[in-house]
Amino acid sequence: MSTDISTLNTSNFAQLAQAMGMEADTKTKKQTSTLARLKIDHSGVMGETEIKGKKKKVEVVDAGSFCLTLPDDTKLYDSNPKIRLFQQKFMYKRYLTSGGPEGKGMFVKTEMANDLKGDLRDNTGGFNCGKPSGWIEDYNSLPQDQKDLIKSIKRVRVLFGHITLTAPVNEKGESAPSIKDIPFIYEVDNKEAFKIMGGPIAEMIKQKYLLPQKVLTLGTEERSIASGAKYYVPSVELDSGVVELKHPADEDTFKDFNEWIAGYNNYIANAYSDAAKDQDKETVNEFVDVEAA
Repeated sequence: MSTDISTLNTSNFAQLAQAMGMEADTKTKKQTSTLARLKIDHSGVMGETEIKGKKKKVEVVDAGSFCLTLPDDTKLYDSNPKIRLFQQKFMYKRYLTSGGPEGKGMFVKTEMANDLKGDLRDNTGGFNCGKPSGWIEDYNSLPQDQKDLIKSIKRVRVLFGHITLTAPVNEKGESAPSIKDIPFIYEVDNKEAFKIMGGPIAEMIKQKYLLPQKVLTLGTEERSIASGAKYYVPSVELDSGVVELKHPADEDTFKDFNEWIAGYNNYIANAYSDAAKDQDKETVNEFVDVEAA
């Protein structure tokens, strides 16, 4: 383009920014933190109320509500959010009680893919968070420590879309303004929930609808374990209506999610490479030490 300022349109910021060498900084990609995160709150939120002059602990947000954490860390709760999906990916993840900053816990996570049929690099320099490749013919013959490792690795259905909360409350249990069409991510890692959330997508495929053409209404159902502790899994209802795709708005949304996923996968790929290099250095040092002895 011309660099003669006399030929530039002074009311066109983009053109001026390019001429001034600002283009690289005006085209930075969106960061992965810009998505709200959806999950089920299994314990509820406790607060205080005053009864006859005495403060009492009360549950201000019911256990089993959905919690949406916005990019600014604000938390909103709703029993029946509505979601419109644009992307579905899969990955593995595993929680370690140590290894994170300051000796804290950390998640081992893999890249996201369209399925779990191949090996996926993870952020510790390995594959599949340590899960062996392929089908395990005789699981019962494996050593107990390997069984424990495999059990600790979760398959994750990762859902991306827009979420609407019609009657949200905040962490104090107070009514909050409704929100509509907020971009979100939902990592479904519970085994039963993984299957439940696949149901409506399979139905959409059967009816030949694309993900954004349907709205899903979420709820939760209570479950309990032998100790009596309770937890919740999602329930989902596929709305009967069909959403008309909007151009170019829906195309831009789809593109934004693709860019987010690409950025995440690039982060995992870099972490994998860095960790693999560190492992190679350790191997070389061990070899040199042995040779020197």
